Amino acid sequence: MNSPEISIIIPIYNADKYLRQCLDSVVNQTFKDIEIICIDDGSSDNSLQILKEYRQKDERIILVDLKQNKGISNARNEGIKFARGNYITFVDSDDYIEPDYIEYLYSILKTFNCKMSVCIHNVIKKGKKKKVFDIKADYKLSSQECIKRLLYNDGIDTSAWAKLYDKTLFDNIKYPEGKLFEDIAITYKLFIKSKEIACGHLAKYNYVIRENSIVTKNFDKSKLDLVEMTDNMAADIVSLFPNLKKAVLRRRVYARFSTLNQMAKVDKKNSDKIKEMINFIKKYKWNILADSNVPLRDKFAVLLIQINYNLYKYVWRKFK
Repeated sequence: MNSPEISIIIPIYNADKYLRQCLDSVVNQTFKDIEIICIDDGSSDNSLQILKEYRQKDERIILVDLKQNKGISNARNEGIKFARGNYITFVDSDDYIEPDYIEYLYSILKTFNCKMSVCIHNVIKKGKKKKVFDIKADYKLSSQECIKRLLYNDGIDTSAWAKLYDKTLFDNIKYPEGKLFEDIAITYKLFIKSKEIACGHLAKYNYVIRENSIVTKNFDKSKLDLVEMTDNMAADIVSLFPNLKKAVLRRRVYARFSTLNQMAKVDKKNSDKIKEMINFIKKYKWNILADSNVPLRDKFAVLLIQINYNLYKYVWRKFK
């Protein structure tokens, strides 16, 4: 059997409620030279049965049954091992993609002669679709500029999905197993290895916000991984690109705000951690306020938390 041009890797864990929508969007891609690697990460619902059903209908589907749940990082790493394509992309099992998702990412990658391409995504919440960034044309960025945009959340994000990678970029790079927010630890490294990144202005990936996802479920201590992953990324980036120090600081502050928002209902159990993060934000408040690239939302949050943490929480709940 000839190797396909592109491997689509789908990690699956207890996704039977929305797995069909995801798989339908993948098997019906306009770009046909693909293999679809479905990694069942020890699901206890009907996900495995659905995967077997789709595999019978489409020979491009490769089903890997891991038997035991080990997390999305392990599932992605296993998918990379099985991939035979020259290029790799990831799709989460609770999301779905536009019919020309692969065709679009592949075309801009070839147009700009890069080893990696990215596209904009839509956010789907309660059935409503919203494009996250409004960009007018396709373009190419250096890895340094791409990382800078990522740090300021300016049209580039850390997600593993909505990206197409030359498979060789993953040589000696693995997703950190046993950690949440694993893409933060890896995406910037792939940008660096790629050297140049093709950036698409069209939204071809649909990110669905659901209850009980990692983002929306109740806080537990594993969510503190966000700060750890961000600080590790920051140290690496500054060592390579010292001129991105301001941008790195913005991302570290943002990670603490994001974690504080998750912890809003469990203050008493994590008072020391909350205090530590608030003190970090206050320590660098003038750096954030003086940085013209920092979004106004971040600056407003810094001012609120400087006044009073409870006031910040109240305004955040209203904003949310």
